[in-house]
Amino acid sequence: MAHANAPLTPTGRLRLARCVVEDGWPLRRAAERFNVSVTTTRRWADRYRAQGAKGIRDRSSRPTSCPHRTPTRRERRVIGLRVTRRWGPARIAFLLGMNPATVHRILIRYHCLRLRWTDPATGAPLRAQRRTLVRYERDAPGDLVHVDIKKLGRIPDGGGHKVLGRAAGKRDRRRGMGYWYIHNAVDDHTRLAYSELLGDERKETAVAFWTRAAAHFTAMGINVQRVLTDNGACYRSRDFAAVLAKDDITHKRTRPYRPQTNGKVERFNRTLLEEWAYARPYLSETERSATFEQWLHTYNHHRGHTALKGASPADRVPNLPGQYN
Repeated sequence: MAHANAPLTPTGRLRLARCVVEDGWPLRRAAERFNVSVTTTRRWADRYRAQGAKGIRDRSSRPTSCPHRTPTRRERRVIGLRVTRRWGPARIAFLLGMNPATVHRILIRYHCLRLRWTDPATGAPLRAQRRTLVRYERDAPGDLVHVDIKKLGRIPDGGGHKVLGRAAGKRDRRRGMGYWYIHNAVDDHTRLAYSELLGDERKETAVAFWTRAAAHFTAMGINVQRVLTDNGACYRSRDFAAVLAKDDITHKRTRPYRPQTNGKVERFNRTLLEEWAYARPYLSETERSATFEQWLHTYNHHRGHTALKGASPADRVPNLPGQYN
């Protein structure tokens, strides 16, 4: 059945094609006569020459071929990575060599919720919240370095209450285990991270950490121009301002109660918790701390980042000495 607004019915197409092929009309004259474009006139004339009146008939819009569906075994790998590692479509696609859109369709087909709709610890669905995020990225390494401190409770010997399986899920009441204060510095452009497990967040500790972090970035060929921190007391101190001024580094601070501004290092903190601190059960803090350097190396040199289109931070550092492949 022809469309209501179609300029040519099958009979009209046949007449148009015969005017050009049999009667010798120019394409432009035939197009004006039947009120269609020259391209349309040429198409029907060519079909008439090749197939006769049969080529004028309506054709089905069904494609002649269909892409093969992803093998079941590969779909199971996609779902396995989502369930066990809680990775998103882009990161799964980088690992398996697939298109992120294909991975996304597989996750939808198996009714997998988006990661932001689930609890990071339990995977239980959360109430969806609509947020407007403004993403930015500096043009060159060192243009901006995000600095922050993450407080992390230490694990008692033998493991925590979840590992020990205490009755009714009661927490271990022992005191005195203390905390790690994880000082982090993340370059805005490359996402290259420098991090240390330290015992406090005093100004002296923050100053000493930044001195080592600045030396690390310099060794990587990154000249730091600006530093962005929150409004913690250690970052508002004169000592911290002095160590930045010595290297002519501009100090920027976020607006109070707006951690989104320092989002690069906040995202690093979350990745650190998910992929190192809580990635598996540890039986002691010594065991967990011993894996930190290796995890940080993997993060910087081998882990594909969705924001970097599957590349690692080291891949974005020009002329990085000792580059890992």
